[in-house]
Amino acid sequence: MAYVHIENAVKYFTREDGSDMLVLDKVSFDTKEFGITCLLGPSGCGKSTLLNAISGLERLDQGKIEVVGGANGTAHGAALLGYVFQDARLLSWKSVEQNLTFALKGMAIPPAEWPERLDKYLSLVGLAEFRHQYPLYLSGGMRQRVGLARGLVIEPEVLLMDEPFSKLDQLTARRLREESLAICARLKQTTVMVTHDVEEAAYMGDRIVILRARPARIVEIFENPLPAGERDVDDAQFIQFKKRLLNTVLKLMETDEVLS
Repeated sequence: MAYVHIENAVKYFTREDGSDMLVLDKVSFDTKEFGITCLLGPSGCGKSTLLNAISGLERLDQGKIEVVGGANGTAHGAALLGYVFQDARLLSWKSVEQNLTFALKGMAIPPAEWPERLDKYLSLVGLAEFRHQYPLYLSGGMRQRVGLARGLVIEPEVLLMDEPFSKLDQLTARRLREESLAICARLKQTTVMVTHDVEEAAYMGDRIVILRARPARIVEIFENPLPAGERDVDDAQFIQFKKRLLNTVLKLMETDEVLS
């Protein structure tokens, strides 16, 4: 399995007046291999921009991003990446199965492999019996499960997740976090996930990269002391680790307010 190596990533956006706005400022780190790396920081700090740079949707102005150790080599452009969005972004005129087939076809996966993959990943997210249903008739949580299955069905070297639970109600989000964490652990899936939720980062992340407000710079990188299968949001050890993350973020916000 692969991991992502990010070295001195710099990204500018152009303002309406034509001036440059620095968004990423020499960001460097490696993601966790066989685990989930969470990018944690305030809204608008550049987390999604960094995720899009990893995916190739955004080009860096300086620095480099490599997917190391993948079957297709270390070149970023050759890596097989899956993406799970905030919104499921399903094709409403296609069934659950057809949405996954669309992804398989787009990544040029041989048709002979489709039936086995569809069965495997629809069962993994608990939607095997809904394979012929259309997105309109699914709940928000079920649509996000389809989005997760679509990201996994291509069997990516790296799975990218951009706040995939942020638009769900609290109970549905909690359940999907539990299921997604178990699935990624079972598959040993290298994953990069964006979040601004401290508890979510503490629960989902094997490695948590904390970024300060724009321009994004790394403040600290935490390794989760609790294995994926031993994280209980009501447990004292988990609460203690969450507080460490929260205190770091709060101190960061206070510092940024003084500097601004």
